[in-house]
Amino acid sequence: MLKNYFKIAWRNLLRNKTATTINVFGLTVGLAVCMLIVIYLVHEHSYDLHFKDHEQIYQVGTVIKRSGDENKMPTAPYLLGSMLQEEFPEISTNTKLLGLFTEDKTLLRYKPANSAPLTFYEPKGYIADSAFFKVFSYEFVEGTATTALEQPRSVVLSDEIAGKFFGKEPALNKRITVASNLTGGDVEFTVTGVFKTTGKPSHIDARFFLAYKGSAIEEYVLSQGKNLVNNNMFFTYLKLKPGTEAGLLEKKFPAFLEKHAGNDLKAAGLQKVQFLTKLKDLHLHSGMDNTVTPSGNLTYLYILGSVALFVLLIACINFMNLATARSSKRSAEVGVRKVLGAEKSSLIRQFLGESVLMALISFLFSLLIVKMVIPVFSTIAGKELTFSFTENLMLILFFFLLAFITGVLAGSYPAFYLSSFKPVKVLKGRITNTLAAATLRKALVVVQFIVSVSLILATVVINRQMNFMRSKDLGFAKEHQLVIPLRSETAKRAYSFLKTEISKNKDVLSVGASVYYPGIFNPEDNNLYKEGQDASQAKHTRINRVDYDFLKTLNIQTIAGRSFSSQFAADTNRSIILNEKAVKEMGFASAENTIGQKVFFNFRNQVLDFTVTGVVKDFHYEDLQQPITPYAFLLNTGSSYNYLIVHGNGHAMNQVISAVEKSWKTAVTDEPFEYSFLDADFQKNYKAQEQLSSLVWYFTCIAIIISCLGLFALAAFSAEQRIKEIGVRKVLGAGTASIVSLLSKDFLKPVLIASVIASPLAWYVMNGWLQKFAYRVNISWQVFAVTLIAAMAIAIITVSFQAIKAALSNPVKSLRTE
Repeated sequence: MLKNYFKIAWRNLLRNKTATTINVFGLTVGLAVCMLIVIYLVHEHSYDLHFKDHEQIYQVGTVIKRSGDENKMPTAPYLLGSMLQEEFPEISTNTKLLGLFTEDKTLLRYKPANSAPLTFYEPKGYIADSAFFKVFSYEFVEGTATTALEQPRSVVLSDEIAGKFFGKEPALNKRITVASNLTGGDVEFTVTGVFKTTGKPSHIDARFFLAYKGSAIEEYVLSQGKNLVNNNMFFTYLKLKPGTEAGLLEKKFPAFLEKHAGNDLKAAGLQKVQFLTKLKDLHLHSGMDNTVTPSGNLTYLYILGSVALFVLLIACINFMNLATARSSKRSAEVGVRKVLGAEKSSLIRQFLGESVLMALISFLFSLLIVKMVIPVFSTIAGKELTFSFTENLMLILFFFLLAFITGVLAGSYPAFYLSSFKPVKVLKGRITNTLAAATLRKALVVVQFIVSVSLILATVVINRQMNFMRSKDLGFAKEHQLVIPLRSETAKRAYSFLKTEISKNKDVLSVGASVYYPGIFNPEDNNLYKEGQDASQAKHTRINRVDYDFLKTLNIQTIAGRSFSSQFAADTNRSIILNEKAVKEMGFASAENTIGQKVFFNFRNQVLDFTVTGVVKDFHYEDLQQPITPYAFLLNTGSSYNYLIVHGNGHAMNQVISAVEKSWKTAVTDEPFEYSFLDADFQKNYKAQEQLSSLVWYFTCIAIIISCLGLFALAAFSAEQRIKEIGVRKVLGAGTASIVSLLSKDFLKPVLIASVIASPLAWYVMNGWLQKFAYRVNISWQVFAVTLIAAMAIAIITVSFQAIKAALSNPVKSLRTE
């Protein structure tokens, strides 16, 4: 019996090739898209789950409160972790981690015996204390994890970096030079371990670890004494003993802070709260933008999850629509089979079997598509995503069940509807496509286009916001700015020579240098207040140390006073330039009134001061998701800069790059010439948004294609059903245009209704998304107009082909049986 059901089902699918192809293709793509997005969502929710005892590991965060302002950060002072462990027996181990925050990439050099040095710029480097690998379980291919960072000036490399430097030779005990401000310049480190790069997601995306012992940062921390107020820059982790309740431990922190830092906090005019975040929650649920690496965004996951459901819903609606539309074509078959003795239950099983067979075929094709496109999808998503039939078995079983349920649901209406036909009426030709079936199809088309219109509107809004962020004036000249990192001591010493030589080029407009530049992480700050105030009224202010020409190079506008100048010797003695926001926040009457005034800060129980030399117009030193906050420039009196900025002639950038490279190779002979462009570096801050925009755009296109396929098939079916009506109308003088209009309007009405329903829903969701940006576009009426026009145009183009084909058909052929 089952074999017979299968044969009939298979022959019926082959007999209706167009409907079968559209159904299988639509559901295949819908399932594949849904699978890809679910793989992405699973990846985002699996951060740090591979670490042993991850349920017992917590990060210590800090909230600093001052003058009504509250600053939440994932870091804490270095001594806090050790002091907490000494105080509370619930803590078994603590460890500290520090990013190399003064540089986006670090210069590493290895000098093999009897050959030229190997030098590479490597990102994602960290300083860690000796307990790090006791808390975090990395798989070591060389060395011992628990002792790898115990010796001063030791380094642990990833297997990828070790392969670049040493090939297949053992890396253990080899010595490499690390050029970093936080290590104390060009310092030799001994390789004490190599860990395997697994690709498993972690909020600590590291390529190498440097020992805290023997570093310049260790000397700095020791010079600060027992300080739990300042230097909140270390990522601190606690491993709790089994059975410890983190919430109860957290409640003990206020008393601990009062005991060990109460007086210092009062003197600094601030309050402090320490809190715990579970390791597995750091990526998505920390409530902070960065926890070692940029945090994930739940809003984006909700958007992508909705897109997955929407695309699958559209595919399922197509499936059901075409199944119900074709049902009346098989009424004669049902009548004959009933006359020959077929029972209702056997007919139901037959039709459900056909639908489930088609769904399972789609499922098999979707697995192949996912396997083929996962590398491309990983590139677009910016994640290391994988798909295998063994590792993703549960996911495959879930989608198998989903496909089966889809087949049952899609086939249920025609199965029960067709099996209920009376054979006498069927064989007399009295069964037609019922009003209920037609109404159901129109309702499903409305739902389908509500989803499609919502996706179109979301795509338009996201693209407008991305274009806004790309094109908005940031308050400084970002185009044609060449950024050259100065990492080693040799490169830093060459600053003056490089600046002088590069400035001689006629295509170079200006050359400046700084410790930081707009768009990259800037950890340096101070708490400044004006005369007549005290530390409790101080404003948190970011600091950048620059040379005389940095502001000119970036064309940051001075609106009061002046910029730094070598003609004023006093500029080297605590002169400061503030932005407009700092002037306003500190309570000065105006920018002009600020010039010559002093601003103060507390340092090691002393009150020090700066004299305001100038005020610059506000500029975006962070991305547009963040509001502009107080910012200040200090003159760097030495030559220890991290970056050289070259503003070139936009029409001759290739010549500028060649000239800069020539000067570099003259002054810095044993290091590779590395550069980037400021505008591209700034745009990296929008990587997550760019990826979301790309994903939503691609999936929206897929959803529209699936919707159009369904609409195309329904239009063909409708034209086929009304072929005799069209013939009569043509005989009675109806023109092609009127017939096309007649057939098209039935499908345009649901699209119009869908647009009206979808617009407020999509506006609500996307307006909520835009609130995440400090600077954003408005969703104007033009967005809705463009979306409506696009949806109507898509529907017209899809339907018109079948409508025109029907209108041009020969009425003699359609009426010859009458």
